[in-house]
Amino acid sequence: MHVRSGWGTRAAFAAAVAVLLTGCQGAPGGAGKEGGPDGRRTASPAPARQSGYGAVFLAIDECSSFGRTSFTEVSCTSERAAARVVARHDGTVRDGPRCPATTDFVLHISERRPSSDEDGDGAVPRGYACMRHLQPPHPGDPGGGGGPRTIVGDCVYDLGDGKVRETACDGSEQRKPEFKVVRAVDDRSECPASTALYVRLGGTSPVGCARPV
Repeated sequence: MHVRSGWGTRAAFAAAVAVLLTGCQGAPGGAGKEGGPDGRRTASPAPARQSGYGAVFLAIDECSSFGRTSFTEVSCTSERAAARVVARHDGTVRDGPRCPATTDFVLHISERRPSSDEDGDGAVPRGYACMRHLQPPHPGDPGGGGGPRTIVGDCVYDLGDGKVRETACDGSEQRKPEFKVVRAVDDRSECPASTALYVRLGGTSPVGCARPV
């Protein structure tokens, strides 16, 4: 289903990418979109653990092993190391700071009690780690087709029913790109005339101006 810029208003909604504790999976962002007064639409991007290796479980610059159903913290020099922590926060993604723009995926850390942990009390505080693969590909890079955030340089396609989703700009994925985010601005009025879709980015410049590709 192709997106056209003359559709009426539809409610926008957001869906966060999450890598679950028992089944981590970096998924492309989904989005809702709604029409503006000029007929253009707004889109809002639709992002395991065991005992730790270092003094703090998955602290900044520490690494996790390969695996999506289970993983461990390992030395970054280990052949088992797959991704590095670029930011680490307590609490939940919904309530906490945003991950860096080029984060590849997010690991959600529960309050479960492993056999060992950073201070020996058998508990690891609830939080989340923003992860970056040690080796390419990097889905969080502009145009990479994934990551927990939609940023300038990313591409999306129409899902139908008021939703869009990220896909790789180079056309290497099954779904081809239909729009590309070319600018992040404070208000829709600052987008260029070629804008056909407004993408909700959040952050300090929350509006993404997307043009057809």
